[in-house]
Amino acid sequence: MASAPARLAKFVKEDHRYVLLGTSAVAFVGMLLSSSPRPAMSFLANAFTVELVMYYLLVAWLVVSAVGLVLKLTHWKTYAQESPLAKPAAATALRVASYVVWACTAILFVDRAVMGFASAWAAAAAATSMPDDMLTQILYMFQQGKDTYLTGALTTIELAVFGTIIAFFLALLLAAVRILEIDRSDNDAIRFLKKVGVGFAKVYSTVVRGTPMLVQGVIVYYLGFNIVSGFGLSITEVNALWTRFIAGLVVISLNSTAYMMEVLRGGIESVDKGQMEAARSLGLSQWQAMLKVVFPQGIKYAIPGLSNELVINIKDSSVLSVIGVFDLAFAASTVAGIYYKQLNAYLVIAVFYLIMTAFASWLLGKLAARLDVKAEPVGSTSDAPVAKKAEA
Repeated sequence: MASAPARLAKFVKEDHRYVLLGTSAVAFVGMLLSSSPRPAMSFLANAFTVELVMYYLLVAWLVVSAVGLVLKLTHWKTYAQESPLAKPAAATALRVASYVVWACTAILFVDRAVMGFASAWAAAAAATSMPDDMLTQILYMFQQGKDTYLTGALTTIELAVFGTIIAFFLALLLAAVRILEIDRSDNDAIRFLKKVGVGFAKVYSTVVRGTPMLVQGVIVYYLGFNIVSGFGLSITEVNALWTRFIAGLVVISLNSTAYMMEVLRGGIESVDKGQMEAARSLGLSQWQAMLKVVFPQGIKYAIPGLSNELVINIKDSSVLSVIGVFDLAFAASTVAGIYYKQLNAYLVIAVFYLIMTAFASWLLGKLAARLDVKAEPVGSTSDAPVAKKAEA
């Protein structure tokens, strides 16, 4: 497989079919950027001629694209043979020109967007009161309340990570119970326990997945509060034992368990039934066959779904602010209450959530790719030497 630099070099040297259409959108964005006000740190402020040349290059590209569109519409079936823009020399010239358009737009993006952000950041740092510009207001509120935001972000990460880990092990247990089947060798007590276990797993999944996490959070917190206070403890002692963070962790763990159980069950049921039959024919009990043969393969199939649960928990933990958990949502509410700028405060945590979920998705994608090893089925050729040795 070619390396990334080799693929990039090949892409740069090749002519592309939709170069006019795709680069026209880029040119239009560049023109919009050029028409926007220059920020305080603009490096094109003293290069008006250079920017004017770039602007007209973008306009020229749109004109050529319009000509190409007219030719395409008027010579729909014979465009490749009759259009001068479809000739090899013209295609090469258009490809080179498209890179110039991309470069102009990139320069304008840095000058307007990147340097604009830097200018707003510097203005927010120097401000002693709430600025007038919205971007500067957002950055000012972040700078003033960064400790609050960072504390909330850390709490959100802790809840999502630890809640997902706890839920995974609980889901493994419930998934094993959920797929239990009556075996011929089971006595009446074992049969009864299996039926009770399967019924409990079904009811648990239905109830938890059928109710909102916000409602579950309120119920779990106040139910736990009432149980702990029933031991005769004072309010201060109850709050020290049954903290809002612990309650939130319990809620996320119990909620994720139901979803991860179903994901694991789906992965386990994706394993060929012949694997279980082959394991039982080799003398393994039902539990041994599940633990040593079916579970390892089923978990591999369930990895993408299990990975998504961490991303979901990062976002869904925001509802726990309703019971006072100091997560990102609670942090935004706190900062908004100080400056009375709700939109600005919540735009900040939107960026936080986006960064965390994007990083978690990337990290879990790497983990899934690393763990995606080919499962060795029971009775494969790798077992042949063992079988021959046993026969000998």
